[in-house]
Amino acid sequence: MTKPEPIFPADRHALYEAHGYSAAIRSGDLLFVSGQVGSRPDGSPEPDFEKQVRLAFANIKATLAAAGCTLADLVDVTSFHTDPEHQFATIMAVKQEMFPAAPYPTWTAIGVNWLAGFDFEIKVIARIPQTAG
Repeated sequence: MTKPEPIFPADRHALYEAHGYSAAIRSGDLLFVSGQVGSRPDGSPEPDFEKQVRLAFANIKATLAAAGCTLADLVDVTSFHTDPEHQFATIMAVKQEMFPAAPYPTWTAIGVNWLAGFDFEIKVIARIPQTAG
């Protein structure tokens, strides 16, 4: 059995150490990325919602890159929203920029009432390309 390998982006934010988790775990040819939020380098939430969503995607991209992946390698996405009804248009606009054409990853969106001061969180599973790592 393959031993899970922790993956961290080059400029990792303070939340990993503060809360004791890995940005991602590589297991075989799969990468399981922890929920990423729109945090500033010190771990605090970005107050502007659209910027928070963009930062969450930037954190996802940085973590994917650390494992030799891109958004094109995603197979599954789960996102968490504190106010889905009012946030939907903003999230969909950013999502369209991130995934402009098919094939799209699977995606599950979940409304929640608390994200530790954040309003959006996204976690993904990617297949690691054979040329990576």
